[in-house]
Amino acid sequence: MIVDDQALMRQGLKTLLDLEERVEVVGEAADGVEALALLPTIDPDVVLVDVRMPRMNGVELVGYLSRRYPGVAAVILTTFDDDEYVFEGLRSGARGYLLKDTPSEELVAAIERAHRGEAVLGGSITSKVVSEFRRLAPPREHAPDMDLLSGREREVLRLLATGASNREISRKLYITEGTVKNHITSILRKLDLRDRTQAALYAAEHGWGERG
Repeated sequence: MIVDDQALMRQGLKTLLDLEERVEVVGEAADGVEALALLPTIDPDVVLVDVRMPRMNGVELVGYLSRRYPGVAAVILTTFDDDEYVFEGLRSGARGYLLKDTPSEELVAAIERAHRGEAVLGGSITSKVVSEFRRLAPPREHAPDMDLLSGREREVLRLLATGASNREISRKLYITEGTVKNHITSILRKLDLRDRTQAALYAAEHGWGERG
């Protein structure tokens, strides 16, 4: 379900997602009030929510969904990456926070991950979350699990902790995106983590940033 007060944006997203066999757009709404009225009749798995909307904004809608419809994964999709919106949205129960310039293939993958119960954060948003986590939780002195990683995997993890995308990591390390994906899969397996967001937070918790 797409919830956005801009009709052109809703139509564009619907057209984009309708091209994907794995995703079906079951409804659209112009604000939170309209979304809640429509929701029981369409039973969506994932709701893409804009932040700034009339009558009921995205943060308010996400909070209501998390309380009344916990089985629905709310993902904020917006042009605003202000810290206030990011953390209010996540605190309200959003499964993820993405910017509207997210490439289509990444958006589809994010919808699927949210449906599976995973967290989905855009690169710049991951960086904000990691920075806040680092501020609230001082690094631990020892991280024995890091010894399980190869040197290249540690380099990938350091960049992952800064919110870098696979493409950015591949450019910085002069390796292919496919190789980056393989390294991330190996990191998740070795550290027993669910997804790249968990890996970034894990790295921050142990004081791993781009400087190592």
